[in-house]
Amino acid sequence: MKVIEVNKRVLEKNDDIASSLNQYLHDRGIVLMNLLGTPGSGKTTLLERILERVDCSKIAVIEGDLYTDSDAKRIEAFGVKTIQLNTYGACHLEASMIKEAIYELDLNGIEVIIIDNIGNLVCTAEFKLGEDKRITVFSVTEGNDKPLKYPLMFQTTDILIINKMDLIRHTNFNIENFKKDVWTLNPQCHIYECSAYRNEGINDILNIVFLLNE
Repeated sequence: MKVIEVNKRVLEKNDDIASSLNQYLHDRGIVLMNLLGTPGSGKTTLLERILERVDCSKIAVIEGDLYTDSDAKRIEAFGVKTIQLNTYGACHLEASMIKEAIYELDLNGIEVIIIDNIGNLVCTAEFKLGEDKRITVFSVTEGNDKPLKYPLMFQTTDILIINKMDLIRHTNFNIENFKKDVWTLNPQCHIYECSAYRNEGINDILNIVFLLNE
């Protein structure tokens, strides 16, 4: 019982920091997006496809990883202001980490900050980071049973991007059953399909993602 109470206090403290961070950014006209998904779902590749189409001087990225800065280097190559957060084994980012990273960023001219979160479908869903929207990237190679196995991720996401659609014919992924399960858990979820690798379906995603501040 005491463990549950401790965990509850940890989440409450995290949510308080997330709320104050969200207000801090809103006061500056900045939108914060939380990009989630498993390792290999294609989050960073999708982010690269988006950055190819926007004014990168208005974007900042916070890269979350257990180890290495390889993804951050990929994003920094676009001229984007980038901060690397390494957790050295911890499976999630917390609002206090995001707050520290944002205070290290030069926010002059920044309109959107994107958190490229640690690859995980479980604990990353539990921690609010001050985001305006959650965007989950899911690949068809992961199987269409995941919404029912990991419901919290799908219950709390605002936008779900089904990636690697070019590979669907090589899998037994049932996209209609998958969408039905997602909408049963989260009727308000917006679902989009794409192949980040083949650069297909990106414009539709771009239109919705960068209208989030309206």
